[in-house]
Amino acid sequence: MRLLRHALAADRAAALRLTWWTLLSAAPALVCGKALAWAVDRGFLMDRPRTASIALGVFALSALAGAWASRQSYPWLAEIVEPLRDRLLRDVVTGVLHRAVVPGGPHDGDAAMVVARLTRQVEAVRDALAGQLMLLWQFVLTVAAVIAGTAVLSPAAAPLVAAPLLVALVLFAVLAPATVRRQREAFDAEETLAGSAVATVTALRDLVACGAHEHAQQGVLDAVGGHLRASRVLASVCALRRLIVALGAHSPLLLVVLAAPRLHAGGVTAGEIVGVLAYVLATLEPAIRLLVQGLGASWLRLAVAAERLAEAAHRPTPGPDPRSAQQPCDGSVTLSEIVFAYGTDAEPVLDGLDLTIDDGEHLVVVGPSGIGKSTLAEVLTGMLPPDRGRVVLGGAPLERIAPHDLARARVLAPQSPYVFAGTLRENLCYFEPGTTDSALAAAVTELGMDALVERLGGAHALIDPGALSSGERALVALARAYLSSARLVVLDEATRHLDATLERRVEEAFRRRPGTVVTVAHRMSLARRADRVLLLDGTRPSIGTHDALLAEVPLYADLMGHWRTGTAVTVGADRIGADDDARLSAPDAASDHSSSRPAEDPAP
Repeated sequence: MRLLRHALAADRAAALRLTWWTLLSAAPALVCGKALAWAVDRGFLMDRPRTASIALGVFALSALAGAWASRQSYPWLAEIVEPLRDRLLRDVVTGVLHRAVVPGGPHDGDAAMVVARLTRQVEAVRDALAGQLMLLWQFVLTVAAVIAGTAVLSPAAAPLVAAPLLVALVLFAVLAPATVRRQREAFDAEETLAGSAVATVTALRDLVACGAHEHAQQGVLDAVGGHLRASRVLASVCALRRLIVALGAHSPLLLVVLAAPRLHAGGVTAGEIVGVLAYVLATLEPAIRLLVQGLGASWLRLAVAAERLAEAAHRPTPGPDPRSAQQPCDGSVTLSEIVFAYGTDAEPVLDGLDLTIDDGEHLVVVGPSGIGKSTLAEVLTGMLPPDRGRVVLGGAPLERIAPHDLARARVLAPQSPYVFAGTLRENLCYFEPGTTDSALAAAVTELGMDALVERLGGAHALIDPGALSSGERALVALARAYLSSARLVVLDEATRHLDATLERRVEEAFRRRPGTVVTVAHRMSLARRADRVLLLDGTRPSIGTHDALLAEVPLYADLMGHWRTGTAVTVGADRIGADDDARLSAPDAASDHSSSRPAEDPAP
């Protein structure tokens, strides 16, 4: 019903035009009884075949006019249903994707598969809703025409038609909740059967190999039995709809026939009685049958499907109560006793980590591959909630910051840059759509992107993400983070695809940008220029200036020494390939940026 209300309220003009054309299409229902009464009383019974022919001709013309008016109603029906379909599809896709990325929120599994399945359901809902809307419109107007026509022909016969019809509609409304409940149970049983069958077929070889095929077979048979029972119960409830047709259409027919002698004695002509019977047989009975069979079954499926789509469209809102929400005041970060592990039985990647980062500081995180640098970046930005401990951003605990405030307070540039189809400006200004052209141009120059922007055809040019190199995609993602208003920027090896000269230019641009910068480094040269360096080594993290760590932490000194010589160092079970990451005489091998790649400045 909410779908209907929203659809009708969205375009009242279309709803009014649909009502007008549907009203015209109901003209045969209003005319048929009167035309037949006229043909009988003033034509056939008075031996005037011409008059009878004229009356029947009027009825035939009204039927043609009704068919033409019915055809004219469909464009206006589309004006109501199509915008509803677009809005519903947008809400469903947005809701599924929100749940796919919200930490700790409900997830739907593979978001892509879920979206594909739900879009098909949206199309089914659109088609069903259009049919039900037209059917409901025609039923209401047809019933009104029948009651009005009967009252005009024979006021005494109107209660004989209206009373059973009213009782039938009340019974239909009373049975609807139970039928919806049974329909929902049938849907659940059908989905359970489909899921069980797919899971069993997918794992059939493993089930046979471990001897569990009989157990799996029994599970599928149980699902089949559940679906059969739910279908039988639904069929039993739906069988009651036949009683509604009999009560609403056949009972008035019987009552009018039984009351015909009394009606005739009261002054009702034979033609008027025929006209009333025509209203009941030719108009009311088909309308009730369509309501019960078409609106009944299809509407129930539509109602259950709409509920499912409403659940899918719901956006989880994890986070604080708006009344107790806090906002970060700057880009400082404090981590207290942070513990995080990928699974309950896994070894913690971060174990008791304490860290304080001042507002405006440039911190570089280094360490062996797989030691937890990227995990730390995601914990810092709230992408991964820690198992224990607390993250405080700008004086506000992360769990007390509303999602939209957190999105504006920090930004994460990941290792794999993402560029979407659209204009270059839309990509660069995604976080700040109101960025002025002058501010955009200044950022482009600051990050050394002038040549790239010129090659792509300007900021307003459409771009093909697949046609960009890794280095170009990285520049776009970095500029997007640079132009955001976030006071905390976390770069998780975001410059790995840039050559050393361009990487240093980007690094200096972010240092001049107001706020805090945390860089997960893939080159040790970044550590030399940082305010402080955090070394993760799997046991006890070390933090300090480059000079202090160089003098006090042997592992850090080894990393710097091996970085200079281009050899590799093994730390525990991890191997750091300095020859791949930090050769002074050659650019990054992963870089495919189109600019020149001079060698980096030698270490002091």
